[in-house]
This record gives sequence, C-alpha cells and structure tokens, in this order.
Amino acid sequence: MDLLPVRTAPNVPLDGAEGSRIGCLAWAGARMLVRSGGQGLVEYGLILLIAAIVCVVSLLFFGDQLSSLLSLITGAV
Repeated sequence: MDLLPVRTAPNVPLDGAEGSRIGCLAWAGARMLVRSGGQGLVEYGLILLIAAIVCVVSLLFFGDQLSSLLSLITGAV
C-alpha cells in the first residue's frame, strides 16, 4: 500500500511539482469513492425498506379512514 504525501504548507507543492500533487489528490479521491460506493447503496436500501414498512403499517392502522375520506372526496366531485 502506497502512502500519500502529506501537504505541510498551503503554498508548497508536493514532490516538487504542482502536477504531482493534483494527481495524488485525484487518486486519493477516487480511492475514497470506490470504498464508499457499496456503503451508500446499502444505506439507500435501508431507507427504502424503512419507508416501505412505515407505509404498510400506516395503511393497516389508517386504511379504513383513508378509504372513507377518498369516497367522500369522489362523491363531492
């Protein structure tokens, strides 16, 4: 595993060249995206699962009232 150079001063380029610093930072950013890609997918899946459970539970508790409300609205139209 290669260690990335650490920038100690804001105006001092890494490895003596400005281009190498940009390359190192881009490589580090790409590596971080690869590592966190699967984690984001799992988090979105969990959010969708929780939202689906909340919808089903709310329909079980409020289904009759919602049905009567929709019937009342369609009767008025």
